[in-house]
Amino acid sequence: MKKLIVMLVLAVLCSGYAMAQTEVEDDAIFVVAENAPEFPGGSDSLYAYIARNIKYPETAKKEKIEGRVFVTFVIEKDGQVSSAKILRDIGGGCGEEAIRVVKSMPKWKPGTQRGNPVRFQFNLPVSFMLGKDAN
Repeated sequence: MKKLIVMLVLAVLCSGYAMAQTEVEDDAIFVVAENAPEFPGGSDSLYAYIARNIKYPETAKKEKIEGRVFVTFVIEKDGQVSSAKILRDIGGGCGEEAIRVVKSMPKWKPGTQRGNPVRFQFNLPVSFMLGKDAN
């Protein structure tokens, strides 16, 4: 009888652990998934969106700052962009501008794992290059 009670207690504890583990997995942020998230229209549309919406910061223009800003963000299960942060900045307001544009993006097609939408961390390089006729 004692063994039966111990086994029942263990079964209840283990099922509670399994449920807690499933809850954590539901909020897990994937960096690799069966299907990665997709910007509406694909990667070419993503870069076209960035090019249309980036405004070169005046400070960066004056100081002739060029280079790449790296931004990380999460595509949520519903396709919304969240948790945007600068990974590497080049200064002159470029990082802040890259964040502004990332936060303004439309909903993405979310990534999926085993047929279910998942949260997905995405890293994006944003290039800042002055044209030949820049002052």
